[in-house]
Amino acid sequence: MRFDRFTVSLLILQPDAPKLDEAAASRLQDAHMAELADAHDAGLLLAAGPLLGPEERTLRGLSIWNADPERARVLAERNPGVVEGRFRIDVLPWLVPAGAMIFHRTRLPRSMAEAESSDQ
Repeated sequence: MRFDRFTVSLLILQPDAPKLDEAAASRLQDAHMAELADAHDAGLLLAAGPLLGPEERTLRGLSIWNADPERARVLAERNPGVVEGRFRIDVLPWLVPAGAMIFHRTRLPRSMAEAESSDQ
């Protein structure tokens, strides 16, 4: 059997994450979203999004990369929240039966304002 290879990265809140006021948190979230949109536009990021659940959880987001684990780690660690020390990244290779997952190019929102306006 043939397998397609992807890489999954998990965005994990650091236990000692810096506390941010609402304005700083909004700026960081928008920078995070813009970084993901750039990676998607470049064909490296296939899908990404938040993992929903209780606010106190540490696992915050999941990304699926069209890159080997080493390259995906480099790309994921560019995330502004990782650079600022708020999050860390865990990277895992992921194999699925060939053709089982199909990703379509789309336009990822570059900010929360854009995401919220597209929800309506």
